[in-house]
Amino acid sequence: MKILTLMIALIVVIQLSACNTLRGVGKDVEKSGEAIQKSTN
Repeated sequence: MKILTLMIALIVVIQLSACNTLRGVGKDVEKSGEAIQKSTN
């Protein structure tokens, strides 16, 4: 039973960290796009 609880907790932590990583990448891409738009104007 302890192993199952540990596995579930580990999966939740991994999913949350992946979600935050993808959010960070999205923000970086958005900022890069804004910089390109500003440089072309």
